[in-house]
Amino acid sequence: MSETESAAAAPVAAAESKPRRLRGHKKGAVTCCVASSARPGVVASSGEDGCLCWFDLRTKDALLTMEAANKPISSICFKPGNEDFVYISAGNEILSFDVRMGTQSKPLETYNYNRDEINQIAVSSKGFLAAADDSGDVKIVNTIQKCLYKRLREAHTSICSSVQFIPWRPWTAITGGLDSKLAAWDFSKGRTLFSIDYGSPELQNGSSSGSAGQCFNPAFVHSVAVSEEGILGGLYKGPPRAAILTTRSKGAELGDGSCNQSRAKRIHLDYTMGGHTAAVSCVAFSAFGEKGKFLISGGNDASVKLWDWSKGFYSETNSKVDLVLDIDVKKKVNWLCTAPTDSDNLIVCDTSKVVKVYSFR
Repeated sequence: MSETESAAAAPVAAAESKPRRLRGHKKGAVTCCVASSARPGVVASSGEDGCLCWFDLRTKDALLTMEAANKPISSICFKPGNEDFVYISAGNEILSFDVRMGTQSKPLETYNYNRDEINQIAVSSKGFLAAADDSGDVKIVNTIQKCLYKRLREAHTSICSSVQFIPWRPWTAITGGLDSKLAAWDFSKGRTLFSIDYGSPELQNGSSSGSAGQCFNPAFVHSVAVSEEGILGGLYKGPPRAAILTTRSKGAELGDGSCNQSRAKRIHLDYTMGGHTAAVSCVAFSAFGEKGKFLISGGNDASVKLWDWSKGFYSETNSKVDLVLDIDVKKKVNWLCTAPTDSDNLIVCDTSKVVKVYSFR
């Protein structure tokens, strides 16, 4: 693990040199993890072995291992307001489980509205579930009435890799795809509010034309994170906006969600700032530290970066974003999340079957 020179001045101490290892998955890579907001220290993970594992960071062993699917699980999320229920995606199916039923739990609900493999699912506070798949479509399911609500299509021309709801705008969803596009949706009407094409020449780091380098470094969107309303309330003065973090090949980009591409404020966190040297696979706003102060990115270069993004994004001065920590995790990163307990914990899923926990004191 290495630190940048700015780390000494940052309010986050160095991570432990060796991570704790949480074992529970049988084989293959751990694909996704999510931290409980209602139970501090509880983390759920999913894997290529079709298993769900629950961990308490105060213990070493899994609290529960459930054989949930007979195929790899691509995504997992808790049901808002009742985290005894969890949703997973496996293949083109969405399944829900009650963890109180134990290891032999059977799916409570099964949804088969997606025709291609699902890459990510998300659930809103109003009970709508979004599933982004390889066809470029996003299906919105009403989990209360247990039916298909809307089909979002024609914004993406390739694989739709990620989807998130905006917490304080209950009818708005954000999607990203391998067509290099980010789209905001009014899913109650099934139409786009705006779309940003990161593959366009004007967004290619100031390039005036489609360069040959674009063929080798496409601006694919692999992951999207949306800040909480409370984060914006403390850092942004003006109408509420989405602080949207997207991953791209060899870089992460933070934007304000504006539909006007020419006026929207963006920060591109690439290798010139100490960032990733290969595709960024996952991004997240941290749940520890001053609320909204840090964002975390993980990549195919087997590293995790912790950034203090607020200086560069909301400051009226020319303050630069700080790279606070640079952690070598040895393997490609599939997913990550944060879970503050007595210490600040960063949970990393990589191409191994072990969940790794880096703690900050």
